[in-house]
Amino acid sequence: MRVAILGEPAGWHVSRLVAALHARGQEATVVRWHELTAVVAGATVPAEQFLPPAIDQADIVVVRGMPQGGLEDVIFRMDLLGRLAARGQAIINSPRALELAIDKYLSLAKLADGGVAVPHTIVAQNPAAIQQAWQSLGCDAVIKPLFGSCGRGIQRLSTRESLEPYIEAATARGNVAYLQEFVPHAGWDVRILLVGKRAFSMRRVSARDWRTNVARGGRPEPFSPPQSWIDLARRSATLLETEIAGVDLLPANDGRLLVIEINAVPGWRGLERATGTDIAAAVAEHLKRSFNPEKPVF
Repeated sequence: MRVAILGEPAGWHVSRLVAALHARGQEATVVRWHELTAVVAGATVPAEQFLPPAIDQADIVVVRGMPQGGLEDVIFRMDLLGRLAARGQAIINSPRALELAIDKYLSLAKLADGGVAVPHTIVAQNPAAIQQAWQSLGCDAVIKPLFGSCGRGIQRLSTRESLEPYIEAATARGNVAYLQEFVPHAGWDVRILLVGKRAFSMRRVSARDWRTNVARGGRPEPFSPPQSWIDLARRSATLLETEIAGVDLLPANDGRLLVIEINAVPGWRGLERATGTDIAAAVAEHLKRSFNPEKPVF
């Protein structure tokens, strides 16, 4: 099995995954995003080609991270993945899953359509609409970047002064504001990592404030969620068409269990620390099964 991993060779997750694949006798090549090239068929090229060769020849392409870039960069990268998928190449997660999960508005709307409980959310673009949204959320809201992960750029807006920079940004540049109700909670949430049919769980406890992300200082702890929580995570991941996904669940003080977001390129460093499980090995085994699925036993 030839695996091409889209990411940075020195990245912790990439290195772990490469080692796990090599340990199982699989070929793994890391390709940086900026190395991707497409050659469209013309008079001298009989068919569309993709470079470097590791991408063109891969049995499975694994997406590990999506670097910052302009709109054209992002569109080209997603288009190229879509072209690979259209010719039958296996991509984990699929381009459609990445599109759904990366866009917080789109993913939350899909989850709500599927009957999943999510926070009350308003996405607005002009100053008046942003102020009205904040007021309708009780003048206490959380603002997040539409694209982002690891808790970067998340702020609580509980005063008019804290809202003002976003009003000014919308006035100057028409910036989109993604606002959610602030959900009181007990200082922890749950990450359920789904790798195919397997589920791994941890609790993330905030030592400082309401944000629980491990990247922002949250403490990972082992946690065994009820089966209903795992079922909810699976249903949510299915709605976003992901087969490897990090599903974040928040038990609210008012009794609701909310799906906050789904990460289609999830990290697992904190989860390994909390559980002692080799997650990279589980991912490598899932890739192997995806390439050569076991025959059903009757």
